[in-house]
Amino acid sequence: MKNITKRHQFILERLKNKGQITIPELIDLTQVSGVTIRKDLKFLEDKGLIFITRGGASLTNPYTIDRPIYEKATINAEQKKKIAQAAVKLIGENDAIIIGSGTTAFEFAHHLHPANPLTVITPAVKVTMELCNRPNVEVLQLGGLIRPSSSSVAGSYVEYMLDRVSCGVLFIGVDGVDLDFGFSISNLTEANINQKMINTSQIVVVLADSSKFGKRGIAKICELEQVQYIVTDGGAPESMVKELEERGPKVIVAK
Repeated sequence: MKNITKRHQFILERLKNKGQITIPELIDLTQVSGVTIRKDLKFLEDKGLIFITRGGASLTNPYTIDRPIYEKATINAEQKKKIAQAAVKLIGENDAIIIGSGTTAFEFAHHLHPANPLTVITPAVKVTMELCNRPNVEVLQLGGLIRPSSSSVAGSYVEYMLDRVSCGVLFIGVDGVDLDFGFSISNLTEANINQKMINTSQIVVVLADSSKFGKRGIAKICELEQVQYIVTDGGAPESMVKELEERGPKVIVAK
């Protein structure tokens, strides 16, 4: 496909139908070089028509921004509720869990009503306030400086405490689920804490609504293979769910 205008139209039409596309796929379909395809994608991105991603392109911005927690709470609220209801079933027989920060993690805490005694370790002040008077729940609030945008603690005190505990299951929210970049969040300050929580837990459960799929936050927290479960909603792309499961995590789609 030598005509540049037709090639650009083809790329845009393909993205409209699929949402994202890879450079090797475009090379195969258009029969031009990788250098030419990259120039095409750069031209279309400069026009504000697409977003270049690692190894391809997308119609939606693959990068997330750090929004205040009150703003995040209004986004995909119904999906987060379903995710939380499905995730509580994964606690099993564990007597201690970690709940991370974020609105989906808070929704998980809201639906947590254990029949047996359970210790909850958390950096999230909102999670502590939700659970501190809940029957059968004992809360260990991790200490440190509180970040206003997330109502979560950060800093060396949190990491010090996490180095001295061990836990059965971690329930953690993320801002991005990407097949190449792994799991990520949109704030560098909390990245180390998330990594510490992952390392101290035997099972890692990622709570991510479908809007997080194909997105990247600025701070990577772990590889796909480090996570045992992803709980999401029915809007998650089927092709990506399939590839995620081939890479390791079991994906639970909340109904």
